[in-house]
Amino acid sequence: MEQRSIPRSKFLKLFVCDNEGRFGVNKRENFLRAIHRDDPESVPYGFGLCESLKRSFLEKTGFENFMEYFDMPFRYIEILPSKNPVDYLEYFSDLPKNSYIDEWGVGHIRGSMEHFTKMVHPMESFTDSEQVWNFPLPDVLEDYRWEGFKEKVSEVKSKGLAAIYRAIQVFEPAWYLRGMENLLVDMLTDDDMAKACLDKMTQVKAKLSAKVAAAGVDAIYFGDDVGTQKGMMMDIKLWRKWLKPTMATVIKAAKDINPDVIAIYHSDGVIYEIIPELIEIGIDVLNPIQPECMDPVKVKEEYGDRLSFWGTIGTQTTMPFGTPKDVESAVKHMVETVGKGGGLVIAPTHMLEPEVPWQNIEAFVSAVKRYGRYR
Repeated sequence: MEQRSIPRSKFLKLFVCDNEGRFGVNKRENFLRAIHRDDPESVPYGFGLCESLKRSFLEKTGFENFMEYFDMPFRYIEILPSKNPVDYLEYFSDLPKNSYIDEWGVGHIRGSMEHFTKMVHPMESFTDSEQVWNFPLPDVLEDYRWEGFKEKVSEVKSKGLAAIYRAIQVFEPAWYLRGMENLLVDMLTDDDMAKACLDKMTQVKAKLSAKVAAAGVDAIYFGDDVGTQKGMMMDIKLWRKWLKPTMATVIKAAKDINPDVIAIYHSDGVIYEIIPELIEIGIDVLNPIQPECMDPVKVKEEYGDRLSFWGTIGTQTTMPFGTPKDVESAVKHMVETVGKGGGLVIAPTHMLEPEVPWQNIEAFVSAVKRYGRYR
């Protein structure tokens, strides 16, 4: 698929005055220019906070909305919760008291650390594909869940911010239901079972993708973690057989509705060998490019004319264990290399966890504002 660079003339020109009295484009247009490598004024940035850091943020600032406080250029838009949640209890036995079942039917046993849980997979004991096809999924496509969604998108844009939906995945929710080991074995030995697990999810997610695109969002997060710290978690031939087609389907569903919607692809770990094929199926932005296991500068040098990047600041190293000076140095390096000529939304490569010192978060924002201006 040919990658296009959308000219600035297609974007709404809204000029705003910043805190230093300079005039320029609003945050949304600058974000879009950065993604399209089309003369942005500055490097956009963002990050997420775990619950304990959100509490720290509230205590330190008195504010609840950290994205607004830190002046991030985008907002995430969500659909409404279900009024008719599926009762999945019949698929489980002996769930402990400190557990819950999520909207998609995956069981979670709470641990002692933040948001981390042990998954319980309701399809783990399934023996034939018919059981998979009969398994109920939530009513995410029902019209009532989309009430006000388009209006929220318009409201965010009217404030000069980019509207983003996250996340549309196929492999991950499929293995959450089936169990990772089971699904990987299915992909090798049981085509009927693997096809049922992946096709069932693809059908729902493709329709979801089309509805999101029709609502006018600027960007959609797609993706499935398929990398480990040292390489792909599966042979590339297996990825091509099963996962490339499913991701191509859900991306196409969105771009058939709105060819200009930005497709962001997330996978942790080392995924060098599939990057050209991700570009082929319509990916515009790669996330998160973990510097502990991939070289963001190398990826920029090889694919920066066809692909933009979101991430690059390590959450296994720099953010939790570096000094504020280390954070500043990492940001400066990534801005000057991966951010050269645009094409970078700089961010930590994962939601920030409890180990991250508050000074490092402040250092990250300060460094982006210091080094991230193109003019």
